[in-house]
Amino acid sequence: MTRVRGLLLSLLAAVLAVGLAPDLASAAVPKVRFATFNASLNRAAAGELLADLSKPGDPQASEAAEVIQRVRPDVLLINEFDYVPENAAADAFRANYLEVGQQGADPIEYPYAYTAPVNTGVATGFDLDRNGQVGGGNDSHGFGLFEGQYGMLVLSKYPIAFDEIRTFQNFLWQDMPGALLPDDPATPEPADWYSDEALDVLRLSSKSHWDVPIKIGKREVHFLVAHPTPPTFDGPEDRNGVRNHDEIRFWADYVGSRRQSRYIYDDAGERGGLKPGSRFVIAGDYNADPLDGDSVDGAVNQLLGHPRIADPEPTSEGAVIAAEQQGQANTTHRGDPALDTADFNDTAPGNLRVDLVLPSRGLVQRGAGVFWPTPDSPLARLNDASDHHAVYLDLRL
Repeated sequence: MTRVRGLLLSLLAAVLAVGLAPDLASAAVPKVRFATFNASLNRAAAGELLADLSKPGDPQASEAAEVIQRVRPDVLLINEFDYVPENAAADAFRANYLEVGQQGADPIEYPYAYTAPVNTGVATGFDLDRNGQVGGGNDSHGFGLFEGQYGMLVLSKYPIAFDEIRTFQNFLWQDMPGALLPDDPATPEPADWYSDEALDVLRLSSKSHWDVPIKIGKREVHFLVAHPTPPTFDGPEDRNGVRNHDEIRFWADYVGSRRQSRYIYDDAGERGGLKPGSRFVIAGDYNADPLDGDSVDGAVNQLLGHPRIADPEPTSEGAVIAAEQQGQANTTHRGDPALDTADFNDTAPGNLRVDLVLPSRGLVQRGAGVFWPTPDSPLARLNDASDHHAVYLDLRL
């Protein structure tokens, strides 16, 4: 009898263990928040951002830091963060702003940071805008008044695999098969806005494309970040519009098949795209709305409709109210205003969905959103921190 009772107790314990196993396993797996935020932490001259961040009290930096503290991402891309070598600006922002509570928000710490040179302000030596002069932002690889303006910064609570990072700053635009090179409408020849000599040096990325692997426990997620050029500030040749399209296409090819990505090479000379089966999150300000604005038709749909990419469609009530109150261009938009992430000029182009956090298919989503407080919220004052709003995505890894 004792032996039978012992067997029954053992069986009951086994049944309970099986029943509890999924919950215990779920509890052991972290929920990780990925986010992107164009924080407008750019300045008019080299050195100004570092000077502003080297001490507390800069109003705009304080507001940007508070947005981050309110959203509390685990892995974050900041667009428009001027590049300063040796992480100097990143260190100052962390120490003087993020790690100091802003307006009642809890401090936030990021032990890991990555930044690198970008193409803004890097001279090409050619008259790219054909204004008769060589020099200035429009004749740089990416528009910028100095090298590194409008750079990028990745911050993470989880270890960054620094020795595995791939950068694509130097990839040439003409090396993309079927590139949408701009065309001079005044000539019969196609794709001839730039001379052959200019195309031999002109890079695709207006800033850069980075593949930053993040180690989350035993998992690795590739954080694929970029900031394509706005598809405006040009002429009938649409040189910025077609470049924006191809900068977006780069990631679509990179996460696609080996055939799609075999043309790609990184700054270290390694060829090819992301290994099949790799987990990834694409993030950044892509300056293209799927339905509205000035981008080339279908530009961002290269990502939103990609078979390997999921679209969590983050929304906010604040964006809906803003579109209603601001009216003007927003009244003609075809897209759902709840999806908007940027508050641009009311006359044109209005508010758009341009900031994206897109996971690879198969990653388990646990929520997504846009930090756009409604007017009656005490946090509505943070809507002026930038013309972009932070976008976040929660994943169960």
